[in-house]
Amino acid sequence: MSVGVALAGCTNTGSTDTASSASENTQRARASDGPTCDLAAYGGQKIALKDAVVGFSQSEKEDNPFRIAETRSITEEAKKVGVKRFIATNAQSQLSKQISDIQDLISQGANVLVVAPLNSDGLEPALRQAREKNIPVLTVDRKLNAAACKDYVSFLGSDFVEQGKRAAQQLIKGTGGTGKVAILLGTSGNTVTTDRTKGFVDEIKASAPGIQIVAQQTGEFARGKGQTVAEQLLQQYPDLKAFYAENDEMGLGAQAAIVASGKQPGKDIQLYSVDGTRNAVSQVAQNRYNGVVESNPRFGPLAFSTLSSFLDGKPVAQTVVIEDGEYDQSNAQSRLGESY
Repeated sequence: MSVGVALAGCTNTGSTDTASSASENTQRARASDGPTCDLAAYGGQKIALKDAVVGFSQSEKEDNPFRIAETRSITEEAKKVGVKRFIATNAQSQLSKQISDIQDLISQGANVLVVAPLNSDGLEPALRQAREKNIPVLTVDRKLNAAACKDYVSFLGSDFVEQGKRAAQQLIKGTGGTGKVAILLGTSGNTVTTDRTKGFVDEIKASAPGIQIVAQQTGEFARGKGQTVAEQLLQQYPDLKAFYAENDEMGLGAQAAIVASGKQPGKDIQLYSVDGTRNAVSQVAQNRYNGVVESNPRFGPLAFSTLSSFLDGKPVAQTVVIEDGEYDQSNAQSRLGESY
């Protein structure tokens, strides 16, 4: 189901914390040193954002903090810049629905699309329809297995390999570089899981030969599944020293499994994850969790500044990376307000 809202002339009614965080994160964004894309190369006509109908396709149910913050950021920035009309859809974690959502946005007159893909593959029918009409498509937070400036304009997101590497560095420091570690993988078939795994595993191999990765099992980015898998792994490896979870929700599920096993999370078994949610960071502050690498969800300012440049005929980077922070037990309490 889509919701269309006339936003021209509206002001941003979001909270001060959200607005200030979004502004800060825009300043922390950087274009990659790769190729650019512009209207001449992609096709299409110049248009001002105030005259644009912008469609946003959210992929997953908004039952986790990342998706909530992401949708809020994009919606509030649409209000702030005063687009002609903003239409949002949510695919409820169904690929077929995201395809039909994007096609519906096009049929409703969207001449600009911002898409948070459910998977790195599978959206080709919808992208093809947008491409036939020269509708600019920005993808956020999950990279497509497709060609930038051909199938879509730009990808805006984190360096997921770097996130995995930094989580490994936190874990190596916390464990002293020894012990058995289990990885709770994200969903299969997307670059987030692949890259966060690669960054972590490669750093462990290069920097901590004393750490043994004994298991890699998917928790599907879900707290409940993460808990179930962690419970099984704790039974299989009673001497496990740490979990690396590829998002905070799975990390919190593992925390619950550790508690259920009669051990102390953060002490008997260490926990590291990627996201930066308030729930996880607060646990780090309480010494019940060891480290979190941020994955920035506030794409609104970056998406609309990129669109503004592109629609004005200026070249934009085909990959734009948001620089992520991190939390550990030394700074989590003081930086809790920066989490989402």
